[in-house]
Amino acid sequence: MSARVVHLVGARPQFPKLGVVLRAQLAAGDGEPLVVHTGQHYDPAMSDAFFAELGLPAPVAALGIGSGPHGRQTGRMLEAIEETLLGLRPDAVVVYGDTNSTLAGALAATKLGVPCAHVEAGLRSFDRSMPEELNRVAVDHLCDLLFAPTETARERLLVEGLGERTVLSGDVSAEAVLHAERIAASQSRILETLGLAPRRYAVATLHRAESTRPEVLPGLLHALATAARRLGTLVLPLHPRTTGAIAAIAPGWPETAAAAGVRIVEPLGPLDFLRLTGDASMVLTDSGGVQKEAFLLGVPCVTLRGTTEWVETVDCGANALATDAGTVDAAIGRHLAANHDRDALRARALDLYGGGRAGARIAEGIRTLSKEGRT
Repeated sequence: MSARVVHLVGARPQFPKLGVVLRAQLAAGDGEPLVVHTGQHYDPAMSDAFFAELGLPAPVAALGIGSGPHGRQTGRMLEAIEETLLGLRPDAVVVYGDTNSTLAGALAATKLGVPCAHVEAGLRSFDRSMPEELNRVAVDHLCDLLFAPTETARERLLVEGLGERTVLSGDVSAEAVLHAERIAASQSRILETLGLAPRRYAVATLHRAESTRPEVLPGLLHALATAARRLGTLVLPLHPRTTGAIAAIAPGWPETAAAAGVRIVEPLGPLDFLRLTGDASMVLTDSGGVQKEAFLLGVPCVTLRGTTEWVETVDCGANALATDAGTVDAAIGRHLAANHDRDALRARALDLYGGGRAGARIAEGIRTLSKEGRT
């Protein structure tokens, strides 16, 4: 009898990673995977489009949790996931990344005695003001099997006494980007739709809850407008949370930003966003996933944060950290002066992140874990 493995996701960055692992499991004949979607990202453009474009199977359970304060959202997820797992009776659960969905899934599984694996384990920004950092640490110490994407992540888990649970898998994002990039090249028409020429525009994203606080958001918006003046057109697919925050905190900013060269667009599906990123001159983002995708695509990045969990991107010079208009402008200047060799950045990223073979390693680990769960 095939093992019953539940893959629990809920937010946009997790969906491409899920696709890599599912394809590897299906290729190995590991049975039919079961996907549970918490609904943390509930906007159709943030969720439905990703499942459709990436060819992901429909969830066996869509919990529809939605947004809310961290405690309330995580508590509602925990209750709903526990009920779902009791009904599905899986042999193992797989969680991804560092969201509240990740934490709730790991808590529910371990409290029910179901073996749990964490994809993207061992990442640390050492900034405990980030909810994602707290989630990462807690999930790693809860889970039975930890898939470390990099040697740095593996070493961090060793320091924390978790070496026996750790597998150096490589990073699923490398495979996800390679897979989606090939499809996007033939299917996406986003540049034509927006009337953009390759390398003649930049891309920005701004979505983290911490970025949209009243004391933080105005400075970041000023930084984006400043960047647009220097880089030309700055395309900003606007997350629903950020749209609401701008309306409440800086209602006049869209008009000011448009005059500076910021072009606000609706959230994009994965293929359109990947093509938009790959052909950009530069990326500015507060997202962990986007800064790494930029590295894998060979595009220089400015991360709108003071810390990053993907330290390799900074060490290689592909990424710079900045938190206000002055430091953003300086980071842009350094990237422009460096005139990066994009092919060299891509090659370095693939080497650091496992060469595009993480999916098979993770599928093998899940197979072993699920067998243990059935004994």
